[in-house]
Amino acid sequence: MSRTLTRDDLRRIMAILAEAAQVEILPRFRNLPVQAVRGKTSPRDLVTDADEGAERLISARLAKLFPGAVLIGEEASTLNPALLNMLVDAELAFLIDPIDGTRNYVAGLPLFGMMVAACHKGDVMAGIIYDPINRDAAMAIRGEGAWFEHENGSQEVMKVAQPAPPEDMDGIIATGSLPDAQRQTVNGNLAQLASTAYLRCAAHEYRMAASGHVHLLFYNKLMPWDHAAGWLLHREAGGYSAHFDGTPYKPTHRSGGLLYAPDAGSWHAAHRVLFGSDAPLLDHPANASPAS
Repeated sequence: MSRTLTRDDLRRIMAILAEAAQVEILPRFRNLPVQAVRGKTSPRDLVTDADEGAERLISARLAKLFPGAVLIGEEASTLNPALLNMLVDAELAFLIDPIDGTRNYVAGLPLFGMMVAACHKGDVMAGIIYDPINRDAAMAIRGEGAWFEHENGSQEVMKVAQPAPPEDMDGIIATGSLPDAQRQTVNGNLAQLASTAYLRCAAHEYRMAASGHVHLLFYNKLMPWDHAAGWLLHREAGGYSAHFDGTPYKPTHRSGGLLYAPDAGSWHAAHRVLFGSDAPLLDHPANASPAS
């Protein structure tokens, strides 16, 4: 089984996501009965019939397109957490987030996305973030860059923002899952940035950062389907990212947080502002694309 996906492979996956959106997601958008929405780990962690139906369709199509691949969907993993253990050794595994931004979806807000990442033995090799509303996708292949793929086949290269000092940085910052003391520190320092926001949808947040519309992304909660595709997208768009201690990210990591910036210098400057200190590890080559 090949561990390398091509651009044509990603286009086929885009078509699968588009089908799942048309069949399972969009017909239910703003049309969900109460019984079609349920809490998982908390009342804020929601799953809907659309999430489950879309994941089943996507998984079935990927299994046919890539026989033998390991399929790790968010909803399937909730029922069977042991699926995540297969990521490390799998020659080809797909991480599937059928609806990222489910709370927005349930609220009737057109701010949600669909994400798939392809991994080889725990390393992200390709990723796609699909917007069911605008019917376009942000795509990346390791070593080949990141680009927008529109429904008509036209493409645009993606590039992160130019580096800037912290006072000129716009950031998307999610601090809710930080320990209390650390959350107070970071929240107390946000005013030193130009602006901050939080969309409740990592899919669109990653697309914004990889397109140069914001400088920083900040996350603490790390589930692989939420971050693997976006991490590669940002990296291939020329960006720099690392755990809060400066160590490189892998989708097998569930803790340590993630901070994204246009380059290493702006990453360290932002870290210094947000945490009031330098990261223990100053730099690691895996935190940036070799081409950046």
